[in-house]
Amino acid sequence: MFLGLEHTAIASPDPERLAAWYVEKLGFVVTCRYAGNVFVKAPDGAMLEIIPAEGERPAQTLKTPGLRHLAIRVADFDAAHRRLKESGVELLGEPVELQGNRLLFFTDADGNYLHIVQRAQPLP
Repeated sequence: MFLGLEHTAIASPDPERLAAWYVEKLGFVVTCRYAGNVFVKAPDGAMLEIIPAEGERPAQTLKTPGLRHLAIRVADFDAAHRRLKESGVELLGEPVELQGNRLLFFTDADGNYLHIVQRAQPLP
């Protein structure tokens, strides 16, 4: 009955600016716009809906309750790391390796947490 996640929504004070960031920095494409909302799609088909935000953003940490990060799969970790660094993305520290998995945390144009990941073995 339930097939999986179709998309994840992010509220932004400027959906067009944030959508452009995902296009420029991560290679997403805009697939749809309506009523101030912008859908962007990753090369693997994963989609984000960026909606107009209302009010002020509360303080956050990597462990604040709620949605905490988006993990972006990469085929070539070192090349992705270089691209993020060269394009001025705010990196949150250096890459780490945990049980054969390589991770690097960073933020998007609105300060949402993301990380790139290259796994030794896919998740089950």
